[in-house]
Amino acid sequence: MSVSSGLVTALRAAALGYALIGSVTAVSAQTPPPADSRLKSIVATKVVRIAYRADDRPFAFVNDAKEPLGYTIDLCKQVTASIAQQYHIPDLKIEWVPVTVETRFSAVAGNKADMECGSSTVTLGRMREVDFSILVFVESTGVLVTRQSNVHSFADLAGKKLAVVGGTSNERAVTNLMRTFNLNITLVTVKDRDEAVEALESGKADGFASDKLLLAGAKIKHPEDLVMLPDDLSIEQTAIVLPRGDWAFRLAVNTGLAQIFRSGRMKEVFERWFFGANPGVLLQAVFALGRIAD
Repeated sequence: MSVSSGLVTALRAAALGYALIGSVTAVSAQTPPPADSRLKSIVATKVVRIAYRADDRPFAFVNDAKEPLGYTIDLCKQVTASIAQQYHIPDLKIEWVPVTVETRFSAVAGNKADMECGSSTVTLGRMREVDFSILVFVESTGVLVTRQSNVHSFADLAGKKLAVVGGTSNERAVTNLMRTFNLNITLVTVKDRDEAVEALESGKADGFASDKLLLAGAKIKHPEDLVMLPDDLSIEQTAIVLPRGDWAFRLAVNTGLAQIFRSGRMKEVFERWFFGANPGVLLQAVFALGRIAD
């Protein structure tokens, strides 16, 4: 079974379509923010609250000093600097709000955080609760298996156990494929990537499904014993999570992102967090489409 057929075409269309959606008419940030916008409290308190996960390497994680770091964290720091410039708040501070994979959307929807910066995939279902910035990343769901499992494709996992982090778009993608192709795969739902790797290395699971670059960056004791399957199980379009319906705040965030994309700094940010690799053609397209004009 070839799950990855047509992936390149689909990713290009998705990136183009979402970028066009994000191309809003520029509105001067010099005007006061609307009364119902998060920007009003940000300007008043001089604080922007950023939700982050500690287990989302390399997008968001913490170092030994418990400081948030990562690819999307870097982008959100630069977006915050842009908002400070847009609204003349030289001393704008960041309040870091820890969240989990289960609470990341409710934190923003419930006004406990102004944005979430990690590897959250854009879906129509999630848009019923929150909104999203323009795309900051594109990836696909992959599967890591042990070499001794004799698994060479997703279809070979029939009758085996597959670990997946609960509540993620990866879990939904795997579940949909199991139903579509009538595959009898036992899902082992785990709380985070470390638990999934432990299940894989201990034999509790035969595979682990997640974003491919997250799989490549996972902490694995014996990487030589594992192999990545060639299948691309889904398109994962990543963006910054924002409050639903807050056009003014979304515009301010997208303005900051567009400035970063136009500056040419995206390649540097990517290389810093993705093992010195170069962004692929599709990710370069996302970076190019993010250069929205003022």
